[in-house]
Amino acid sequence: MTVGAKGSWDFVLPFRGTKLLAMTLVGVAVAVSTVMFQTVTDNRILTPSIMGFDALYLLLQTSLVFSIGAARTTAIPAPAKFLLETAVMLTFGVLLYRWLLAGAKYSVHVLVLAGIVLGVFFRSLSSFMQRLIDPNEFQVLQDAMFASFNTFDRSLVWLSGVLLLGAVGVAWGLRRRLDVLLLGRERATMLGVDHRATVGLVLVVVALLVSVSTALVGPITFFGLLVANLAYRVAGSHRHAVVMPVAALLGVLALVAGQTVLERVLAFDTALAVIIELVGGVVFLALLMKGERR
Repeated sequence: MTVGAKGSWDFVLPFRGTKLLAMTLVGVAVAVSTVMFQTVTDNRILTPSIMGFDALYLLLQTSLVFSIGAARTTAIPAPAKFLLETAVMLTFGVLLYRWLLAGAKYSVHVLVLAGIVLGVFFRSLSSFMQRLIDPNEFQVLQDAMFASFNTFDRSLVWLSGVLLLGAVGVAWGLRRRLDVLLLGRERATMLGVDHRATVGLVLVVVALLVSVSTALVGPITFFGLLVANLAYRVAGSHRHAVVMPVAALLGVLALVAGQTVLERVLAFDTALAVIIELVGGVVFLALLMKGERR
């Protein structure tokens, strides 16, 4: 918070403090949601973004600009827009989970496949509308395509903090049941865990974490993949009481360090999200080629 600080501390401390709090919230939310999602899917190369949340967020932004114009979109009060985006993404996740987990022969893998297909559909629809949008208004839309810790609305940080604190609290309460889920559906059921109910609750918490963090700063596709896989190696344990705090800490450190390097070394020549996507994409391909699965 004090690196290269110039000017009045009355401005510097609140400005950087709010940015630090936003990075902390996003780092914790993305890390915890990814660890939980990889537990229920039993796969370390999957992240919640594969369910189509990022694509749905972009579709929402595109639809607003396409339907009412960029000027009216930017005139919408930030809290109202934030709650609308969060509610739509959360509703999408809950309805998808209830639909695909309702039957007796439910399958998490079918759920993931449905999320991938819907994500492709959302991206295609967004791309179609973007081609019809006025080029001047498209410039406004471009700002929403990448996560940014410099242009987010600071009035939303405290509201996001309350929602994320509740979701992380529920996630922490599920840590022992998540440990049991690692044993597989049959063994978890034999040990007294209601597998379908637990998976459904976990996915709802994941949807809330991803929805709030995405609505706050924008989509970060591969960030969770990076910190979750690093946390597994650093923690040296599969217990969620260890892995989730380690992942959250690594997530916060990665964002703060990345933003510091971006500001002080690269002088804002690029966006932090672009660097994360580049590194995350390379890691994703490496994991995919190695076939690293649990």
